[in-house]
Amino acid sequence: MAAFCSATRVVPRSFLRFPAVRGFRMSSAREQSEKVLEEMKEKNPYFDKYASKIAAVQQRSPEEFLSRLDQVEKEQKKPKFGAPEVDRDYSELLQPKAPLATEATRDGSQRKLSDIMRLELVEDKSADDIKHLWLEYHKHKEMITAVIPVDQHSLMMQRAKQHPIFILPIPRSQGYEFIMLQFAANTIHFTPLLNYQVHKENAPECLNITFYTECTDKGVVLMRGEYDTKVINAQEAQCLANQVQLYYSQNNEKKLRLLETFSRQPEKFKHMDIIEELNNLQI
Repeated sequence: MAAFCSATRVVPRSFLRFPAVRGFRMSSAREQSEKVLEEMKEKNPYFDKYASKIAAVQQRSPEEFLSRLDQVEKEQKKPKFGAPEVDRDYSELLQPKAPLATEATRDGSQRKLSDIMRLELVEDKSADDIKHLWLEYHKHKEMITAVIPVDQHSLMMQRAKQHPIFILPIPRSQGYEFIMLQFAANTIHFTPLLNYQVHKENAPECLNITFYTECTDKGVVLMRGEYDTKVINAQEAQCLANQVQLYYSQNNEKKLRLLETFSRQPEKFKHMDIIEELNNLQI
């Protein structure tokens, strides 16, 4: 379970040869670069040290000067820790799209291991061999995978009956985003809470995790999670899977209280409590 831990407008070439257009662009860029240069003199304590080099670039090519400055600003805005966050197009939330899951998953039926691999490949294999085959099979796929002990999976399913819906946070560069999860058959469906608030039950998934129980006689359950790369990345998908494990497969009193509060007394549930739990994780 540790691993479970704008359209482009075409411009006619003849138009590009108009000298008046280029002259206007150069003048505008030079005026803008000179304005930026004056602001740098006032605000940057290290300006004097590099003044001659900065001025040389600004005089030679105002466009290059502005381009370099823009690149520096973008680098400064990147998060210091974790993977860089891809810009989200929140207008997509207004239009529900086809969910990640298959029809079998959406109608609540059990997904089968035989749908993705030949069962005879694992019939005579040990738990360790099955784990190796499973992880190797998914090694170069955009999925998260794990092989978990049967007892942990049993405890998870037992708790899932009592708390089939919950929310979990994932870190973002400017805070946290809440992801809603729901257990159904042998799958957990995840969608951004904002998506659910807009689309309710038609909200598109950002991740689904499926547990295959065909190898329980070997003492293991196979898990894999498929995620929408436009919404979350592999690290964030793994972060969600690890939190599911901590809340549903372990006996942590504080996390169990949070599950109970969310399910039984939602008016008392505080979002900051689950953020605090995430921040306290020592991975």
